[in-house]
Amino acid sequence: MAQVCSVCGKGPQFGNNVSHANNKKRRRWNPNLHPVKAKVEGQSNTKKMRVCSSCLRAGKVTKA
Repeated sequence: MAQVCSVCGKGPQFGNNVSHANNKKRRRWNPNLHPVKAKVEGQSNTKKMRVCSSCLRAGKVTKA
């Protein structure tokens, strides 16, 4: 399943795990997503979305 916020489109970022011996291994940082039933603008019904916590705190989504 894609780790993408349905409001802002924030996705995973990629980088390296670096050990004390300077060995590098690829890793990824996923956004903090929450399944939410939210009201969609322009529609009267609710929709299940996966929204990141920064969008929830900023008030970009109204929970139903």
